Amino acid sequence: MHTLKKRRIEQHFCTVDKRKTEARVKTGFADKAKALGSSEQRDLVRSLSTIKMDVSSRLKRLERVVDGHHAADGSDFDYELSAAYLLKATTFRPEIGVICGSGLSGLSACIEESITVNYADIPGFPQATVPGHFGELVFGTIGGIQVVCMRGRFHYYEGNSMSTVVLPVRVMRLMGVKLLIVTNAAGGLNPDYKVGDIAIIQDHFGGPVIAGNHPLRGLNNDSMGPRFPSVSDAYDEKLQDIALRVSEKLNLTPIMRPNATYCFVAGPSYESRAECRFLRQIGGDSVGMSTVPEIIAAKHAGMKILCLSLITNKVVVDKSDAVAASHEEVLEAVKTSGKHVESIVKAFITKENLAAYLEALPKVSYTPRPKKAAASSSTSGLFTGAAAVTAAALLAVGAFALFAKKK
Repeated sequence: MHTLKKRRIEQHFCTVDKRKTEARVKTGFADKAKALGSSEQRDLVRSLSTIKMDVSSRLKRLERVVDGHHAADGSDFDYELSAAYLLKATTFRPEIGVICGSGLSGLSACIEESITVNYADIPGFPQATVPGHFGELVFGTIGGIQVVCMRGRFHYYEGNSMSTVVLPVRVMRLMGVKLLIVTNAAGGLNPDYKVGDIAIIQDHFGGPVIAGNHPLRGLNNDSMGPRFPSVSDAYDEKLQDIALRVSEKLNLTPIMRPNATYCFVAGPSYESRAECRFLRQIGGDSVGMSTVPEIIAAKHAGMKILCLSLITNKVVVDKSDAVAASHEEVLEAVKTSGKHVESIVKAFITKENLAAYLEALPKVSYTPRPKKAAASSSTSGLFTGAAAVTAAALLAVGAFALFAKKK
């Protein structure tokens, strides 16, 4: 009874706050509108519409926090929710996950008995927005082994949180994936690299990560992995050796570049000449705008990792370099050389190469995080107050937009 009275009191004061806020905002907008011309009014309405969309998004996020469906690590999405849906939507229980880099979605053509699930159909799953990245998961088999192929990854430069960038990796882990194959289209830092070469990554440098934009930042999910995982051993040497043997059988040895170091930059702009010189001097061989966050999340979750970089352009290090990098150049190079990455992945995933290796790995063991049965009274009050102020602001935006149209 005491709790019920408390909530009613909170609702009463929030209603009063809402009305006061609404009145103040309407008055302020009306005064402002009188001093503006019609074109300025339209600009203001556009700005307010943008604010309205942002506020609505934040309000939905608050609702997810209160309902207990919000990821504990601060992500806008929920990998447990996504995994639970996929485990019901398909009978496949993949042991291998494949992440396709820009323009490399053709890797999914290697999959037999395939079924496709669009990102838009998966609860709690984000959407891909970059050209060359489809928005779908493809389940099936390669070489008799069940796999899931991610056609369209999420980048930090798209405005995603790092938690969102790595969410698909965690979804794969909850579905049973033990081995993750990560591919990317990258610029060649190493002066010996040529367009079309394939680098086998054995280490990385993560600029944004060491600057604080880390995929494991925030509350740790102990059931997923340890608080302080090592990444010095993230790239499995046995898998690198298998990839080299496979490429030799395919007569691709001349274009293979083993023992490479990949450098992660935030993007979306390509690197300056000075940045490329710096990355080359610290031992970087290839550079791109993805991969490292996913590698860290996979290592944290206990997955084994193979990473391949398709060199799609040579970086610009001085003024004499004629052509600046472009995404069109990257996609064009992938059309020419992407088939080699596809053939390596297909020949790599066979029972002969991996059956014993996968069998020796421990099965995925995961305890779902408890959902909040109900919000605490303090959280409820905070949420209700935020909702009231938000609602008032939205009403005021609508009122002003109508006022501006009449003018």
